[in-house]
Amino acid sequence: MLNSIAGGGSFITFPALLFVGVPPISANATNTFASCSGYLSGAYAFRKELREHKKALPLIMLISLLGGVTGAWLLLQMPESLFREAIPWLLLFAILLFVFGEKLNQSLRQYAGAHKYASSFGHLMLILVLLGITIYGGFFNAGLGIIALSYLALAGYTNINTMNGIKLLISSTVSLVAIALFIADGVIAWYEGVLVLVGTLCGGYIAAHFSRKLPQQLVRGFVVLIGNLVTVYYFYDVYLVS
Repeated sequence: MLNSIAGGGSFITFPALLFVGVPPISANATNTFASCSGYLSGAYAFRKELREHKKALPLIMLISLLGGVTGAWLLLQMPESLFREAIPWLLLFAILLFVFGEKLNQSLRQYAGAHKYASSFGHLMLILVLLGITIYGGFFNAGLGIIALSYLALAGYTNINTMNGIKLLISSTVSLVAIALFIADGVIAWYEGVLVLVGTLCGGYIAAHFSRKLPQQLVRGFVVLIGNLVTVYYFYDVYLVS
């Protein structure tokens, strides 16, 4: 429901997988698997907006594939103990993006309006930025959509429906290729992942009926509270208890 209304559902699902005993890397991979259906259905819902930019999409998808593969591969190469130490920092980064992402996007839209990326150097820099974003998404899925929106603002997109459609296409592409690597490596916890997947689908359906009745700022405040509590807990657990 949070994902459908205001985003930030990974601040609950990822820690929940850890709390029930799924190892950190497996929990991260499983959370990516469980979130993917929402990205796919969302991208399909914006298919009209995506068709209007079909010339730009092949390059965006290619970069997303390369970044997703690279990020997922890096995750699978990382020792479990090292990834566990990185969890609180990754959560902190994601919650900061969630809190300040909207302001960041507004600033980048203003900047993009004043500085058009017409040069080949600017185009290359945008490609490298997208590659870095998708590598992060393949490595750790939480916050990917917010960073993708920031990239699209920097690239000069202004229509929010178009931006959301491309954002979901990027997230879908990154997640699908990452999931393929996770399946090949056998790190997805299928039982727990299917439960979260079913919860994601049911939550999205329920949210469609209640989203207009719930103040978005209230929901965002709840996400920020949960995200901060979870982040503080993992800093305590990793660095003070261990």
